[in-house]
Amino acid sequence: MRKLIFFDIDGTLISKGNQVLGESTKESLRKARENGHICIVNTGRTWRMVGDWLPQQAEFDGYLLGCGTMVRYRGEVLLHRTFSPADARRIMIALDECGIDALLEGADNNYAKDISKFQSESFRDHMRRRHPSDCLPWEEAAGNFDKFFVNQVESQRMELFQQQFKEELSFIDRDRGFWEIAPKGYSKGSAIAFLADRLQIPIADTVAVGDSNNDLEMFQCAGICIAMGNAADNIKDLADFITTDVMQDGIQNALRWLEVI
Repeated sequence: MRKLIFFDIDGTLISKGNQVLGESTKESLRKARENGHICIVNTGRTWRMVGDWLPQQAEFDGYLLGCGTMVRYRGEVLLHRTFSPADARRIMIALDECGIDALLEGADNNYAKDISKFQSESFRDHMRRRHPSDCLPWEEAAGNFDKFFVNQVESQRMELFQQQFKEELSFIDRDRGFWEIAPKGYSKGSAIAFLADRLQIPIADTVAVGDSNNDLEMFQCAGICIAMGNAADNIKDLADFITTDVMQDGIQNALRWLEVI
């Protein structure tokens, strides 16, 4: 039976902080596709943060991006949800009023304030490591971002922001004070449901492979769940199978257990 398989990136396809897929991962993906299975990336990253490097390392059938805000399948964009200019401005004003540092992430560009204006040293460090010079000015973001990544200095600030937007936004706790935030109703899980319906593949034949909190919705939606050996405990608790770590042929062992290679 053909499987529709969804892969997280960080901690799943690659080790965190790395940008290179292992040889066993690339070969396993190639064999799975040769055997008629559909391999899809499902990530919190937007196309801006994926498109210039991942397709050059391995061939995938599609990409679910930005926590479900974009669906690309075989070169065609099937879905793209962007905050309207008016909603974007309200969000940006509220982030300022609550004193929350943020990276606004769009399909084509990221937007941020000058790094010297961030209140949190942890967010400064994150931006230096992950986005040293690739962001456009904050003032140009309205109408051009799909989701955002934030760091709050004090939990009360995030609680205030959440209370204001609880009916409009979904909040994913990434630990250590970092959050991914997307439009309400959009997630890695909603994107799986959308693509499975579009391809007329039963949810029972969908497979999620992941490791962290932002894979929770993916695991709650997919018919079969595979956790990486390096996965968080709450993700392992939901898994049908726990493979080895990402750097110990985790994808290869996952696909062998699934019997697609």
